[in-house]
Amino acid sequence: MKRLFGLAIVAMMMACGFAALAEEATYDPGKISASLKAIFQFGSADTKKALNANTVTLITGTIGGTYVQFGADLSSVLDDGNKLRVLPIVGRGSVQSIADILFLQGVDIGVVRADSLDYLEKKGIAHDLRKQLTYVTKLYNEEMQVIAPVAVRNLRDLDGKRVSVDLPDGSTFVTALAVFERLGLQANNFAYLEQRIAMEKLKKGELDAVIVVGGKPYKSVSNFVNDGGRFHLVTVDYDRPLQGDYLPANMTSKDYPNLIKEGESVDTIAVPAVLAAYNWAPNTDRYRKLSLFVDAFFTKFPALQNPPFHPKWKEVSLSAPLPGWQRLPSAKQWLDQHGIEPVARNRFEEFPAQTAAPAAGFKPAPTAAVRQAPAPVAAARPQTPAEQEALFKQFQAWEAERNASAQARPAPQQPR
Repeated sequence: MKRLFGLAIVAMMMACGFAALAEEATYDPGKISASLKAIFQFGSADTKKALNANTVTLITGTIGGTYVQFGADLSSVLDDGNKLRVLPIVGRGSVQSIADILFLQGVDIGVVRADSLDYLEKKGIAHDLRKQLTYVTKLYNEEMQVIAPVAVRNLRDLDGKRVSVDLPDGSTFVTALAVFERLGLQANNFAYLEQRIAMEKLKKGELDAVIVVGGKPYKSVSNFVNDGGRFHLVTVDYDRPLQGDYLPANMTSKDYPNLIKEGESVDTIAVPAVLAAYNWAPNTDRYRKLSLFVDAFFTKFPALQNPPFHPKWKEVSLSAPLPGWQRLPSAKQWLDQHGIEPVARNRFEEFPAQTAAPAAGFKPAPTAAVRQAPAPVAAARPQTPAEQEALFKQFQAWEAERNASAQARPAPQQPR
């Protein structure tokens, strides 16, 4: 009886804690909330169970990386008392995170890189990963950033050189190995070092380059102190062997004023980041928690696309397809039931049949031209991730023009 009475007090105090604070004339940030006081004073095994019921653990990436910042952003926006808590934890990179999602107790979801699955399967290290993992959404494109002395002009200049590719079992080394192999470059002198240590060795001349793959502006690259302008970002050309799984990208002096001269830019490649989860059965408690996360994330997503959150959120389209992956069923259901995004996704599925695939450098035609265009010619759906990504960008431009045209037309008169 005493135990039940104590639990009742905990529940009442946790429910009323925030209301009591709101009634106070002033708020003392040094005070412990009533709900936490209740946990400390009356917490029990049942309290522990209740707190864990709606906590979702998110594995991110290494310190200073974009994954960590995305995890912090999600926690900041989605945390909602006892209804949902997002607990981001520092990870070791994409390959380790895939293993953590599959096997580490308590990890519900994680940020991984799209080419990591291809690497593990093509090397025969893992099998059927696409059946075991699902994706909530494609996130953003991660650029390859290569810091080297100014004498190194192109990635091919690093053939067989001493290059740091971050920690073992991460994700940067996967992308670096794949790119070097496809370009026929020797990767026998790769060093597996934490980025901050690697950058100090680069300055001392103990390394020829440091490769970082992450969403710009990447913190450790932005913080690189370029004494005397001895270093810069190296060009990575979008050569044909890279065009199947990677995308062209560009970095400017606005992204990295410490490594790119004002007004100049550097070409590179990019690879998609993915918010991935284990493929839990729909009738399990772990699936229920993922569904809570999805509902909160998708509902509050617009807030993440504004300051002070990472600028890469602006690149995220919740309904963007991810070839070769299966979407988490609750995420698909949410998109099917809410808002403009699922409608846009359905139109994207039909887009190649509606219009011939535009050429590179596609720009939407003026509104009048769009309305007067002749019947489109059917086009085959692209197969590779790069082709899918390029087509989706073209679709977004077409969709924006379509919406602008619709908004420009006068609204129909409604019957009284």
